[in-house]
Amino acid sequence: MRCDSYKDLFSKEYLMGPNSMRLLDELIEKYPIDTNLKIMDLGCGKGITSFFLSKEFNANVYATDLWCSATENYEQFKKWGIDNNVVPIHADAHDLPYANNYFDLITTIDSFHYFSTEPGFFESKILPLVKSSGYVYIAMPGLKKEVHGKEDNLVLEWLGAEESEYELFHSIDWWKNHLNRSDLYELVDAFELTTGEKAWQDWFDSEHEYSASDKEYFAKGLNNYLNVIGFIIKKL
Repeated sequence: MRCDSYKDLFSKEYLMGPNSMRLLDELIEKYPIDTNLKIMDLGCGKGITSFFLSKEFNANVYATDLWCSATENYEQFKKWGIDNNVVPIHADAHDLPYANNYFDLITTIDSFHYFSTEPGFFESKILPLVKSSGYVYIAMPGLKKEVHGKEDNLVLEWLGAEESEYELFHSIDWWKNHLNRSDLYELVDAFELTTGEKAWQDWFDSEHEYSASDKEYFAKGLNNYLNVIGFIIKKL
């Protein structure tokens, strides 16, 4: 995979969960993109997916995140030599500061489930920002099957018994139903990513302070519940 050229970034300094660069790489291998696109990388975290889009596809990237400082990302982008192509933006997905019909592509890797479970959110907040015939590429942790309503399961324990967090994780069929309610766009594909296990292993290998707990739960069998799911959406 292209991303393996950048293994020095698969570290606790840059990873915030399963390796987002690896997941994005698989989406693009399956559905190739053109060079020189204008892209919003929504939920970019520390910016490694934005780095990948800039380096590999000469994209003009708007690296957008709520949790990570735009200033800190800018300083890192300068060190990486991508600051002329990648613009750091601090913004909430519920109030994005962009014009409608502005982007050729929106990528959102390991972040979509945090803000898009509300009915109609995607159609009202995300889709308008994409040009007609533009695309949205999504990859995120999901469930192999819905387990909601069952007591004492490992997923809820992993999430610290936080019901609000619990409601963010769903099966591919749940998301297909959730994202297939409008004639404004086409759900081109929905699939389980083959690199999910490796992306999680990259996270464990990073020795980030939060990865140890995740690794412990995977050893208990959490991987029997979780997968990583991808969606390719085209605006009509």
